[in-house]
This record gives sequence, structure tokens and C-alpha cells, in this order.
Amino acid sequence: MKKVKLGEVATFINGYAFKPQDWSSEGKEIIRIQNLTKTSTEINYYSGTIDKKYIVEAGDILISWSGTLGVFQWRGRSAVLNQHIFKVVFDKIDIDKSYFKYVVEKGLQDAVKHTHGSTMKHLTKKYFDNIIVPYTNLGEQQRIASELDLLSKLILRRQEQLEELNLLVKSRFNEMFGDPLNNNKKFAVKTGQQCFKFSSGKFLDKHDRVFEGYPAYGGNGIAWKSRKYLIDNPTIIIGRVGAYCGNVRTTHGEVWISDNAIYIKEFKNSDFNLVFLLELMKVIDFSKFADFSGQPKITQKPLENQKYILPPLALQNEFADFVVQVDKSEIYYPCFKE
Repeated sequence: MKKVKLGEVATFINGYAFKPQDWSSEGKEIIRIQNLTKTSTEINYYSGTIDKKYIVEAGDILISWSGTLGVFQWRGRSAVLNQHIFKVVFDKIDIDKSYFKYVVEKGLQDAVKHTHGSTMKHLTKKYFDNIIVPYTNLGEQQRIASELDLLSKLILRRQEQLEELNLLVKSRFNEMFGDPLNNNKKFAVKTGQQCFKFSSGKFLDKHDRVFEGYPAYGGNGIAWKSRKYLIDNPTIIIGRVGAYCGNVRTTHGEVWISDNAIYIKEFKNSDFNLVFLLELMKVIDFSKFADFSGQPKITQKPLENQKYILPPLALQNEFADFVVQVDKSEIYYPCFKE
């Protein structure tokens, strides 16, 4: 199959650098990265005049290239495009939009290994234009895209099934522990500073990123594999920067944690079951601590100041046993029969 550079496929128009004083309560929606990723429900509008190249219509393909790398198809009303997002104009070669989305998504995944800056993903225009993607005739593109569309639907169905099981866990948590934010079940309470020692991860040099190695966690899960590990004990990792900052996950064994994440370096007491603590932190929702004035990010301070309920360890263990059973249900949940 032929290989082409993205710069040979289409023209990529960067959005307009809107300032807060440009915002309005009416007019066209300003498309920001957090609106595309659904990490913020806040919508800003623009009622002034603007070059038509910044106007986005339903069906247009958009690519975020700073902070969060992703490909999106706009399905809203006529809107205007914010900076750090490309609008794709297909004016160079024949290419199917759906096929284009898949090959660019793969190209962006590969590009993560070459991103600039230790705390964010950022592609230069020059690097972006030189990303290599596979290209074939239009009929073959449509066939490939059709097969990938089917797989995407199956994956979406699986995700919906997993979400149902996650809701079951949330319901059980609420039944056993109530609302941890107002502590309506009157459990003991401690601050994060009393319970944990938080630490930011460390930058992983590109020379230490390998195809086979230790899992290396970024701001939203495993981003690379590493030649070396940073910790070897079970803990909780919290996304520090990016559109998904504040997300939480557990890790076990030898792993690397990059400076895009915060983790619990030390538990100052043994009052927590890790499974319970993970769900507790999900309910608290650390994303509310994010600073969106620039690149979305959170600091350790609000995590330390946050109050955490401490139910009896036996009750936490009972909840953890329930989660284990749900995890088994995930394994055996009927899916992909198609």
C-alpha cells in the first residue's frame, strides 16, 4: 500500500486565538478541545465577524494537536474554531472521511512518542504535515473503513456493557457508604495530608521508551513501555495534566509513572483498602480541582486538603470482594458474538 504524508492529503487550518473578552452569551459556539472531549460542559460563544476559514459546519473533521491529540467529526450547528485545533479541508487527493479518521488516529498514537514538552502532548505543524499514513484507491479505503466502523460499534457495545457493571459498583458503594462528600453515614474522616504522601511522577526520556518493558503511565493510563521502573508497590495514580486530569486508577507491580501524573508515594496508615479508595476517589471526582486557565492541570494541594471517609476496614473489604465478583462478570459478560 502506498504511503503519503498528511501534508499531501489535505489542508489543515488552525483555529482562531479567541480571548476571554471575545466571549459572548450568544452567537456561534466556540469549539474548544474540552468541548470535543466532553470534559467540560461550559460553552462559550462568539457574536462578532470572523474569516470564514474558521467556521465549522456539521460533518467537518477536526484534529486537536495540543494537550490532547485526537480526531473528531463535528456534529453540531455552525460554529467557530478555537486555536490548537485543525479544521481539515480535503482539497488535495481523493480520500474517504471515515478512512482518514482511522489512519490519522493511528498516526497520532505513534506521534505521542515524539511529542514535545514533558507535561503535555504537542505537535508542531511541520511534524504533523510529515506524519506518514497508508493510502490506497477510494474503493479500498471505503472497504477498510466499513470494517473498522463495524469493529468500533462492537467496541462501543462492549463499553456500554462495562458501564452497566460500573453503575452496579457505584450503586453498591452508595448503599454501603452513602455520600462521602457530606458523610451522611457519619464515618471517621481524615484529610489527604493525614493519610497520604502524594508525589508527581518523573519525566521518561525518549531513549527509555521501548516496545517491550515496564508499563509507563501518563495522565490517562499507560502511554508507553519503559526500560526501568519507578515503583513496585500497589498504589493509586491520578492524572495531573491534560483533558483527563483528575482521573484515577490503581496499579500493581513494577511500573513507571511520568510527570503527567500524581501518585500516592506513601500511605501514612493502613486504614484503606485500595479497591475501596479507588472508588471513593472516583466519587469525589478530582477533575473538579482542575485549572482550565491554560493546559488543564491539577496540583497536589487540593488532594491533600480533601477530606476522606474511613469506614471500618472490614466494611471496605466487603465492598472490595463485591468488586472482584463484578470484575469476573466483566470477563464472562457475553459480547462480540457477532
